[in-house]
Amino acid sequence: MGKLAINGGEPVRKKPWPKWPVFGEEERKNLLSVFESGKWWYGEKVREFEEKFASFQDARYGVSCTNGTAALEIGLLACGIGAGDEVIVPPYTFVATATSVLKVNGIPVFADIEIETANLDPSDVERKITEKTKAIMPVHFAGLPCDMDILNSIAKKYNLKIIEDACHSWGSKWKGKGTGALGDCGAFSFQMSKNITSGEGGILLTDNEEIAEIARSYSNCGRKAGRPWYEHHIAGENLRMTEFQAAILLGQLTRLEEQTVKREENAEILNNNLKDFPGIEIVGKKDERVTRRSYHLYVFRFIEEEWGITREKFIEALSAEGIPVSCGYPFPLYKNPLFQKKGKGPEYCPLSCPYYGKEIDYSSVSCPNAEKMCKQAVWIHHPVLLAEKEDMKDIINGIEKIWENREELKK
Repeated sequence: MGKLAINGGEPVRKKPWPKWPVFGEEERKNLLSVFESGKWWYGEKVREFEEKFASFQDARYGVSCTNGTAALEIGLLACGIGAGDEVIVPPYTFVATATSVLKVNGIPVFADIEIETANLDPSDVERKITEKTKAIMPVHFAGLPCDMDILNSIAKKYNLKIIEDACHSWGSKWKGKGTGALGDCGAFSFQMSKNITSGEGGILLTDNEEIAEIARSYSNCGRKAGRPWYEHHIAGENLRMTEFQAAILLGQLTRLEEQTVKREENAEILNNNLKDFPGIEIVGKKDERVTRRSYHLYVFRFIEEEWGITREKFIEALSAEGIPVSCGYPFPLYKNPLFQKKGKGPEYCPLSCPYYGKEIDYSSVSCPNAEKMCKQAVWIHHPVLLAEKEDMKDIINGIEKIWENREELKK
């Protein structure tokens, strides 16, 4: 296949990959309509988007908000999570999964992931349950739904709430039902990098009317439906979505299903070509209960021992061939400075909170699979999967080229 591009050879691909975000006349028309109406605040477009996105995910209720982090926080609060309550979370995820728990004065407890899926390992979840545990927060990582049958069974056994972090899984379905209302409630993000975006934004979905009402109150300054405007029932916040954000999202939603299917089809081409490739382990084992898979990321593990080069050198070489890849999270959440601090008093609340009544030392936490994933993972971001089917061959050719010329990279 010729000399590697990183060493001066011709790259496999010079053609650009699809840009993100994808937008068009739908967003333009909706934005202009809102602009000209003069009604820019929390009105018809927001209600329309909440209803349509909830329906898209097979949920009864949608409560929009400012971002995915806020959605997680109002979900936790609406499920009654508070001071000293433990919530089991994975360590291989964005920091908001854990900090949302801290923000409601709860205690994040890290359970390991399955190396085959990068999702929570249900057996480790059950091992981490204590008398303080009140909830589980599974992350449908890269868009692959967690094993919700087992997690819901565990939650029922121990009387726990499940708040899904569904911020990678717009369009994913478990046994025919969309993520987000597979547990008690679920949070989605519409941040710029997401598969449906308004720059920022979020929503909480649920099938539970009471959870929806409490979440709405928290997101709307503690107000209650049907009560006077200046009557406040809880210490809520202003977390409302604007009409402009909803206008963009309604446009985005018109092409989300088609894009989801296209990503899934292209990912299957990669799966078929990489499943037996030496030194490559695809993350996301086949499960017939996953009836649709939204790919926020395509992830595989790079086995350095088989290649004889580092993952970082492989990523550098593949990027030089015109294939955009990254290594993802450098370490599990519990190794962040945020979780390494220890002490007593308000500065260290909620970990020092007397309501907790226990001590937790994140410096002693070890989740071997999460640590291995941080060292081995290679991410391909979702816009690449919006290219045409024949473009997937460039990814395969790039990997094959590096494999065949890997000796060049050992020098």
